[in-house]
Amino acid sequence: MEVTPRVTFRGMDHSEAVEAAVHERIERLGRFHDHITSCSVLIEAPHRHSQKGKIYHVRVNINVPGREIVVGREAEENHAHEDVLVAIRDSFDAAQRQLEDVVRKMTSYRVKEHPVAMRGTVARVVPDEGFGFILGADGREYFFRRESMTTENWGALGEGAKVRFVEHDGEKGPYASAVTPD
Repeated sequence: MEVTPRVTFRGMDHSEAVEAAVHERIERLGRFHDHITSCSVLIEAPHRHSQKGKIYHVRVNINVPGREIVVGREAEENHAHEDVLVAIRDSFDAAQRQLEDVVRKMTSYRVKEHPVAMRGTVARVVPDEGFGFILGADGREYFFRRESMTTENWGALGEGAKVRFVEHDGEKGPYASAVTPD
């Protein structure tokens, strides 16, 4: 983490054990994202009501580049949160899930790679059958069909014509697609 986290207690006395538990959970969050720029935790013990137990509320604010994660905004009455360590665990588990989602979205965004266009020369064409062969710069011959042309210019394509194409490996050898006169 790039900054020191801030832990605040409200409606209760400061506790070293509770703060140590919070710091341990914050350290765990650092495993999921390397660039946490800020983290603040508010641990609140509301006033004791006559019919309800003392339910702790834990609010976690985490900032990473381009995103803020806030957990614990709702004032739910979860009686398991009568134990401050359970309230801390639940809030940090929710923060961890949100942080994992942020990381997943960042890493799953991929730009589609476009195949590299190769250059070659038409070696021979069988116009009646609608196919031909391209001699690539690497010396290999690539089969292509009329349907592989990007233009309607099949009749103008003859031996010796310069073309660009995309290479593929087929069952019977290399073939070309996206054939374009150069």
